[in-house]
Amino acid sequence: MTALLLKPFARLADVSGKVLTDDVLSLVARLGVAGVFFLSGRTKVDGLLHITDSTYSLFADEYALPLVPSDIAAHLATYSEHLFSILLVLGLFTRLSALAFLGMTLVIEIFVYPDAWSTHLSWAGLLLLILAKGGGRFSLDRVLKIP
Repeated sequence: MTALLLKPFARLADVSGKVLTDDVLSLVARLGVAGVFFLSGRTKVDGLLHITDSTYSLFADEYALPLVPSDIAAHLATYSEHLFSILLVLGLFTRLSALAFLGMTLVIEIFVYPDAWSTHLSWAGLLLLILAKGGGRFSLDRVLKIP
């Protein structure tokens, strides 16, 4: 009786394992996390990459970090969110980009929004998958033979 009930789930697991390869999972993780960070970066700029006054205020007040002046942090975060997101979508220097975003996630969790750990953990989960598996078959890293 139990085997009969579990049969549909076993079939689903079998099909999922064949369709959802590491290459597909890496692509989805890359696109998902790139979307989160790119959209965040877009809220900090006007036009192409002109950092807004409100972004500078945000980094001076709410996002203030120890040891990093707020204007420099605003530039670093904004340009990083754009650059590393584009690299993740392309699958170029994928592991480096994931590592950069993982570092940014840790800084945000520790110094800015420590109560948002569940959101940050979901980002970290995607980033750790990318670090471990790389860009996959659907990446420029694969074409250029970048590990």
